[in-house]
Amino acid sequence: MGIAQRMYARALFEAAQEANRVDAVASDLAALAAAMDDVPALRAFLRNPQIDPAGKAEVLAQLAADGDELTGNFVRLAAEKGRAGEISEFSKELEALVAQSQNRLSVELTTSYELSDDEAQSIVQTIEKASGRTVEATRSVDPDLIGGIVLQVGSHRADGSVRGRLERLRHELATPR
Repeated sequence: MGIAQRMYARALFEAAQEANRVDAVASDLAALAAAMDDVPALRAFLRNPQIDPAGKAEVLAQLAADGDELTGNFVRLAAEKGRAGEISEFSKELEALVAQSQNRLSVELTTSYELSDDEAQSIVQTIEKASGRTVEATRSVDPDLIGGIVLQVGSHRADGSVRGRLERLRHELATPR
């Protein structure tokens, strides 16, 4: 994410915190981001540099009309500043700030086979103990991993898969000393 996106998200987060409306604002912004993802024409419209920012601001204001006033003001300002196409990025940054403030950690567990609920819970508990945070885990399966697990936490990736180990070994063998 860009610095400007972090700055915008932090400003929105701080305003929402002061107003005690963090959850509502984050939910509204996530809904707008989902709309951009679900409606390619909307995303294309908001990212089109040839369209006047005031027109984008009006569309976003209409989309946010039923939501929190802070969200509406934020998306209107973002559009006026030429950043209407970055709503999804703002939403991701805001969600990260909310998670951090609530001491939550989002983790993606990728394994070569479907984990049982007990296995997944055991892994989550281990991560919670190590991090001291509440973990929200999503699970996915990638049979190409062969075995082991890949943990993705934000931009950090811990690859403990057999495929990852084989790739690291191949790289070591190919690198001259």
